[in-house]
Amino acid sequence: MTFYFSDTVVLLFDFWNVHSPTGMVLSVLVILLLSVLYEAVKMGKAVLLRRALLALPRSLSQEALTDSPSPSLMAFPISFPRWFWFHVGQTLFHVVQVVLGYMVMLAVMSYNAWIFLGAIVGSTLGYFMVYPLLGRG
Repeated sequence: MTFYFSDTVVLLFDFWNVHSPTGMVLSVLVILLLSVLYEAVKMGKAVLLRRALLALPRSLSQEALTDSPSPSLMAFPISFPRWFWFHVGQTLFHVVQVVLGYMVMLAVMSYNAWIFLGAIVGSTLGYFMVYPLLGRG
């Protein structure tokens, strides 16, 4: 298969069927925004990782990993240490990142050159706009 320039393509789902230049411009814009969002989520995950590492105790003994004395089995809600919630957040960011990445990849696999260029430009813009914020996080 080779890349082709055309204003007709079916992207990701049967209902995303593009038949006009206007539809192609809108589709490229959506893929571009998905690529920018992918980069933003990737940066958000890195910020959460840094915060999670800062939340880890200096000592990794069992007592230091639990913020409170061991709760009874009947206690509710269960008190989790702060680093655990950062890990949950990172996991959610990871799921969103994987979904966005696969969606952009599958759109590019339509072999439409306009869609490919939208993904590349979106990834470039996302990296350019978002990664300077990483130092501030």
